[in-house]
Amino acid sequence: MEPGTLLYDPATVKVGEYQDHLGKYAMLRPVGGGTEWSADPKTLRPPTDSERVRAGVRAANRQSLNTPGNNCQLPPLEPAIDLNVPPRPYPNCATCDELATLRRAAAKEHDYSAATDANVLLRRHHAQAHPQRTTEDPAE
Repeated sequence: MEPGTLLYDPATVKVGEYQDHLGKYAMLRPVGGGTEWSADPKTLRPPTDSERVRAGVRAANRQSLNTPGNNCQLPPLEPAIDLNVPPRPYPNCATCDELATLRRAAAKEHDYSAATDANVLLRRHHAQAHPQRTTEDPAE
């Protein structure tokens, strides 16, 4: 067995990534990371599609919760913003005005890729230059 191979352990009713052998046992760890466990290699089998998907969903849920004890290394997810609403420039900010002007010019030329790029740059500028503001609406 190759390290990283997904296997179903019927004793624990879990899918794990094969790590190595330790004596007569196979060492598995949860998909996405976590504490290893030992399993009888004679009982292991490849997971079904639904078992593999279920293990992936569990891993994604552990990462999104990011609670102590679940061994997640990822930071919590950022709050979602509506990307269909273009960011508005903050008052009296030359960089915001410049990026908004670029976005308007691109939209006028029907260059939607450049308009999207301007939106990305404006949102990045908001995060760096105006971190105290937490909303998309500069008037709030």
